[in-house]
Amino acid sequence: MTGHEVQEIRRFNRFYTNLIGALDYGRHLYTPYTLTEARVLYEIAHAQRVDAADLRLSLSLDAGYLSRLLTRFEERELITRGPSEQDARRQRIALTDRGRATADLLEGRSRDSAGTLLNRLSGPDRTRLTESMATIRELLGKAGERPEPALRLRGPAPGDLGWMVQRNAVPYAREYGFDLSYEALVARIVAEYAERYDPRWDRTWIAELDGERVGAVMCVRDGLEAAPEGAGGAPPHTARLRLLLVEPEARGHGAGRALVSACVDFAREAGYRELVLWTNSVLSSARVLYERAGFELTAEKPHHSFGQELVGQDWRLPL
Repeated sequence: MTGHEVQEIRRFNRFYTNLIGALDYGRHLYTPYTLTEARVLYEIAHAQRVDAADLRLSLSLDAGYLSRLLTRFEERELITRGPSEQDARRQRIALTDRGRATADLLEGRSRDSAGTLLNRLSGPDRTRLTESMATIRELLGKAGERPEPALRLRGPAPGDLGWMVQRNAVPYAREYGFDLSYEALVARIVAEYAERYDPRWDRTWIAELDGERVGAVMCVRDGLEAAPEGAGGAPPHTARLRLLLVEPEARGHGAGRALVSACVDFAREAGYRELVLWTNSVLSSARVLYERAGFELTAEKPHHSFGQELVGQDWRLPL
């Protein structure tokens, strides 16, 4: 790969983005919808059955952003949402009559726009253009056929604990509006872990996809109970899962499931009697992971933290 090849791709991207009006899609097609909103409506309209999770994966959208977009659609009476027949934890999306009419309008205007572009060209040039586009899809589409990226878990290396603080703070601020007090809390948890670390009872895992850090989790002694002295001492009773993190772009590759499983397995092997965790109800993706691992919700309590009105949840897994 040469610098010239990279520049040519970027030059083409800029040209085509401007040509189809991607940066001002609503004005380009005379609609109040963005390009992303139109793509979501298109996917819902052309799928026999579609779940929110399917949309997120097929369009590579951030879960929080997609949720807000679907809420806007619901407020405009374009869609309905309900539990999936196959899995009640998944959210089934369907167009209303108004939503289907909107999707049809956007489809028609998109077709007209493409037709206007093609009408500028002669017959032979239209053939060259469509064949070239097919070649681009064929060549770049092969990237999607590559094997699933390799997932591995490892222990923390120098710099990983600081990375955990930074990467917890950024997605939670972007997706849920958490303020600096959340980053301060994470920093305190990480500092306490480093100061109290005992390899018999405490452990951290970093998840990597093809060598890139994409997630992390901690398993620690709950509270301030001291590690037992002597070989014959009983282990601490309760372990706590803390700071589960999976980068938004890495979700769907099994990193979260692997991290939770590693935490559960370690707690059992260390001799803990139970594994507990505290989270907030807005973190629905994490809740699915906990339920699948066998955790049970034991308590809920509203609270104002991190600049938001939240519902805290306590979860417990007997070991």
